[in-house]
Amino acid sequence: MRSRVLTCMMTVVLSSALAPVTRVGAQNQEGLPSSYRVINLGNPLGGTSSIGNAMNNLGWAMGTSNLPGDTTEHAELWLPGLHLDLGTLGGPNSGVVFANHSNRGQIVGIAETADVDPLGETWSCAGAFFLTTTHHNCLGFVWQNGAMTALPTLGGYNGFASSVNDLGQVAGWAETAVHDSTCVPPQVLQFEAVIWGPANGQIQQLPGLAGDPDSAATAINDKGQVVGISGICQNAVGAFSAKHAVLWQDGQAIDLGNIGGRGWNTPTFINNQGQIVGFANQRGDLVNGQLALNFHAFLWTQDRGMRDLGTLPGDAISEALGINEAGQIVGVSFGAGFSHPRAFLWQDGKMIDLNSLIPAGSTLTLQVAGDINDRGEIAGAAFDSAAKKSPAFLAIPRIGQDDNQN
Repeated sequence: MRSRVLTCMMTVVLSSALAPVTRVGAQNQEGLPSSYRVINLGNPLGGTSSIGNAMNNLGWAMGTSNLPGDTTEHAELWLPGLHLDLGTLGGPNSGVVFANHSNRGQIVGIAETADVDPLGETWSCAGAFFLTTTHHNCLGFVWQNGAMTALPTLGGYNGFASSVNDLGQVAGWAETAVHDSTCVPPQVLQFEAVIWGPANGQIQQLPGLAGDPDSAATAINDKGQVVGISGICQNAVGAFSAKHAVLWQDGQAIDLGNIGGRGWNTPTFINNQGQIVGFANQRGDLVNGQLALNFHAFLWTQDRGMRDLGTLPGDAISEALGINEAGQIVGVSFGAGFSHPRAFLWQDGKMIDLNSLIPAGSTLTLQVAGDINDRGEIAGAAFDSAAKKSPAFLAIPRIGQDDNQN
């Protein structure tokens, strides 16, 4: 019965995918939305923390939600008046981590399987995105119509799906069978950027930059342009694995440059205009041979290259996480040491704290803006001072409404 209801519900929701998208949002004189209505999406799986990392034009917010005890998490889909636990591939954890803009009902992410990695690796999934290290294998997945399907690797044990376009192409990275000398234990195997699909079981390895043994793809647009990182294996998470920010276009890898740093040069999304956002280290990031974490959000365009977007006033670190077709950028700005995170919206050369655009007296502090769709709707993570929990949120631009409404 549940699968029949789910299929009917998906049919109704997907019918809106073919309708034209209208870019909306009440604007003030500076061109920024005047205010947002904020919806507390809660913590539907029983834990104390959730986050929206993706937002498509169907109004689907996607991300992760903790289970009771906050030791495991599952990929989560929030629809109007409904939430769905997307499950796993047999292991304890799963998540939708990067922006997904497909309007054809496909969601991609990572999920642990029931199998334990025979090499004892933690790899990209547990190394950065899950609450605990389980040593279970991670695979990229595609979820559609209530079913999660695993994506193949390049001969190794692990894979990671980051983004899917409306053509059914999925970007990500996957391990090969090669024991890579640039890996730092417990990482052992090389990994490479890939595109899966659009046919079932289809996988294409993307070339890294010359001299870089490892790479990863983080986003793909509807023109088939892919962005990601190129570098050494290290821990299969950022740092010198992200020596270079890369655009793959027409089968070629293009170095996007940097803002002065030697690592963590990480694109997070590319829109159909070819505008790329992400985060990168600033100059002086190598201290006593160790790579410091001093990210700033960036915007890359063909005409201007990579631009440092700075931070909110008084902050030290920022990350751009999503961009829509209108060029609105969202992300997070931190104080020193990744303290007091604040969600931001960047538009027309200005970065603004999203908390200044929500109703006064709200119990929510918007901490991370994970993604933004073409209607200007934003998904992210907040802190609820009343409940003392960290729920996911959905922020919707107001259109001719009373700005004091909740």
